[in-house]
Amino acid sequence: MTHDALTTFITRTRAVFGPLTSEMVAAVRAQLEQLARAPDSEPWLAALHREAPASRELHRDATHGFVLLAHTEPADLYRAPHDHGRNWVIYALQRGAMEIGTYARVEDPDGRVRLVRRDASTLRAGEARIYLPGDIHDTRCLDEPSLLFRFTARDLKSEEEARLITRYVERDGTWTVGPA
Repeated sequence: MTHDALTTFITRTRAVFGPLTSEMVAAVRAQLEQLARAPDSEPWLAALHREAPASRELHRDATHGFVLLAHTEPADLYRAPHDHGRNWVIYALQRGAMEIGTYARVEDPDGRVRLVRRDASTLRAGEARIYLPGDIHDTRCLDEPSLLFRFTARDLKSEEEARLITRYVERDGTWTVGPA
């Protein structure tokens, strides 16, 4: 049986996956960073580089519900501030560079919601970042093409359908809650 980096990731992640804890998230992050450092010669990864899909599901775990996706992104692709609802996510870059900004949600005395940018950092190939439930972030692809792995604790489609994910829009230079 072949044990490429993807198979190893799935096996090891299934072994540690469970309720949200610091230890479990750190273990999954370490596995995802190893996956991001997989050699380009592995057939599954060579195919991703060759085909450059905007989005491809690599694994959906029937027992635990986690999902691993691969995204090929062009330079300057920007994803506005958002959270992942009740979900937590780990982004790992296999190729390229991505700027990720983080935000705090602030409610003014009059009830208006706005975002305050906390910071921005660059995610590089072989690195991973964790975003826990409620964390707000944006992304901008800095290199073309970048290959991003996105691990989610559950399928984001159900979070989106239940309107548990908040997306923000810019109005008059301020990020605020988007349309309902």
